[in-house]
Amino acid sequence: MRDAASAALQQGLSPMNSDHAAPESRLRHRARQYVANGLLDAAQVTLEALLEQEPGDGHARMDLVDVLLRRGQLHAATHQLLRLATMDVLDVRLMVQAVRRLYFNGEILAARACLDRLELVSNPSAAMLAELAQLRWMLGELPAAKAWMDRAIEAGIQTPDACYLQAMLAQFTGDTRRARDVLEASLRRWPGFGDAAVALANARRQTARANDLDLLYEQLGQLPAGGRSVEVMAARASFESALFKELDDLGRHEEAWQALARSNALMHAVSPYDATGEAAVTDAILRAAETLAATRVAVPPAFDGPTPIFIVGLPRSGTTLLDRMLSNHSQVASAGEINDFRRQLRWMTDVPPSGVAGMVLAQQRSTKLDFAELGARYLRQTQWRAQGRRFYVDKLPINIRMVHLIRRALPHAPILHMVREPMDVCFSNLKAMLGPASAYSYDMQALAHYYDLYARLAEHWHASMPGAMLDVPYDALVSDPAATLHRVLEYCRLHDEEACLFPESNASPVATPSSVQVREPIHTRALGEWRHYAKQLEPLRLALGDRARLLRRERLPHAGGG
Repeated sequence: MRDAASAALQQGLSPMNSDHAAPESRLRHRARQYVANGLLDAAQVTLEALLEQEPGDGHARMDLVDVLLRRGQLHAATHQLLRLATMDVLDVRLMVQAVRRLYFNGEILAARACLDRLELVSNPSAAMLAELAQLRWMLGELPAAKAWMDRAIEAGIQTPDACYLQAMLAQFTGDTRRARDVLEASLRRWPGFGDAAVALANARRQTARANDLDLLYEQLGQLPAGGRSVEVMAARASFESALFKELDDLGRHEEAWQALARSNALMHAVSPYDATGEAAVTDAILRAAETLAATRVAVPPAFDGPTPIFIVGLPRSGTTLLDRMLSNHSQVASAGEINDFRRQLRWMTDVPPSGVAGMVLAQQRSTKLDFAELGARYLRQTQWRAQGRRFYVDKLPINIRMVHLIRRALPHAPILHMVREPMDVCFSNLKAMLGPASAYSYDMQALAHYYDLYARLAEHWHASMPGAMLDVPYDALVSDPAATLHRVLEYCRLHDEEACLFPESNASPVATPSSVQVREPIHTRALGEWRHYAKQLEPLRLALGDRARLLRRERLPHAGGG
């Protein structure tokens, strides 16, 4: 008997402390008591006893999943989820929860299968239709998500979240006019809807004759002045960010900067940057990479089926543009921004999502991995995204942290590293309103620190694993797209196709902050944009120091990748 459980049982809380088994309701009540008191061992014992008596109790099984995850047992939790996914569960809310948990635990195929069953529910409510749309969006299946959301709207769903998702799905699938109509109506119906304000401003390039400044100023004026709640501060930050975007488009740079400064100050207060934690993660990655470099690792065999092409770098470095160009090739599909490699790493290292500590622990354990199994798990959960093509693009910038592991798990998969001039990429992050998860992007010193960590990794990969990834300079991609993309395609073992030079003709959905811009022809107007704000950005330039050297190395070899 485990120690914590034993202590609880000795206090008379045992599920088996009478001459006969306690009723199921009593077991469930006691399990929840244990959880509330932090006695997770005892809660696990109790729930396992309950499931021995009632193996079909889906709620008890989900409670056990929660307990196992809190105890750091990802494998055991996933095992219970997979059992739950195959059960005849009639509780729709429980099935929705199972889909989400399976997805975040890296069991994408099981999540899709569970969702397929959920979609067979007869006479779904408007709220249920919206939930189905949300789940398909989460899985990256945007056309299906849009179809469900259209049905939800027809059925009468009218909530801020539902209307926002409707607008975003319209924008992601190319219907920008419809997206703007829904967003504007949402703002008028729900004043202070910050996410809608940012999306509205980003949905087009503003002009003197067509802009939303009056609406944005009106709505901002209705928010409580000086409100210090997180919700009010985040809403004000969003409206100020939207104002920056529109004023910047109009060339009113002094007013634009003032709005951006106000927005970022609010976001920095709401989501402060954890410099110590980010440095700890980077240090753990580099230590793991050095250990692996000194270890003989068996090379996984070549695999069957479609090949992933990884695009890594910093956010706002041009990764979406490169993805759109590549996926306009007849042999390439875009998987979008999927987090599957990191989820499979967590599964292999048995580390549930747990912030900085979890990322550090996963890297520490990564030195003893079976890389063939890691690669096989990743492929099993992602190859369906190729849609019958030979290659599929996994575009997740933060996978720059995974290069040493991708190279060992999937040695035949090309890795493309987008490189953008430091001031341009940092300014693009500073102005983008990327949400609370991107805390580095709201303060110039934080941005410089985050960029330095990124540059350390990129330089280490080039020094320790020459040829492991191909640098693709953003300025070369937009200034000389034909020559630059020729070398990219050659590295990926693909033939040139003219369609790749016209990403604006790519009709597939795209779900990133630059979803509007990448539907335009390739252009160079983003080069040097920061210079409009050179005076205000001087602290950032000084903080970056000589990091521009990362860009000076030309790394576009003609050799194939892998």
